[in-house]
Amino acid sequence: MTTIPQAYVIGIAIRTTNENGQSSTDIPALWARFFTENISVQIPNKLGDNLYCIYTEYELDHTKPYTTVLGCRVENLSQIPEGFKGITIAGGSYAPFVAKGKLSDNIVFEEWLKIWSTDLPRSYTTDFEIYGEKAQNPEDAEVEIYISVDH
Repeated sequence: MTTIPQAYVIGIAIRTTNENGQSSTDIPALWARFFTENISVQIPNKLGDNLYCIYTEYELDHTKPYTTVLGCRVENLSQIPEGFKGITIAGGSYAPFVAKGKLSDNIVFEEWLKIWSTDLPRSYTTDFEIYGEKAQNPEDAEVEIYISVDH
C-alpha cells in the first residue's frame, strides 16, 4: 500500500457502467472528446501535463454504475469551467498497480481485469490512472493505477 496526499482534478465526465460492456464504448468516447475538443488547454490552474482518468461515485462496486472523469491535476477547484467536473482525490491508502506494454494491446484494461479478481479491501471511493511521461510511448507505455482501499 502507498499513501497518497489529497489532490484536485478538473476534467470532463461521463456516467457509465461495466454492465453489458457499456464502459468499453463510453470511456473511449470520453478520451476521443478530450483530444478532439482540446480539453487540456481549457483547464485552469493546471499542475503539469499528466492526464488523470478517475473512477468515482460508485453506486456499489465495479459491477454497478460509476462516474469516469478525464482531466488534469489542478491547484484547487475554485474555477471549474462550465460543462467540466471538479474532483477531490481523498488522501489516504491506495494499492498501486502499473500497466506496462503497448497501449494498443489494452494493457490498462488487462490490468483492471487483474484488479477486479483480487481480494483487495476496496473502498470504492476514488480510483485513478495517471498517464504521465512514461505513458507517452504507445509501444512501451507505463500507466500507474491507484485503487482506494479501506484502512
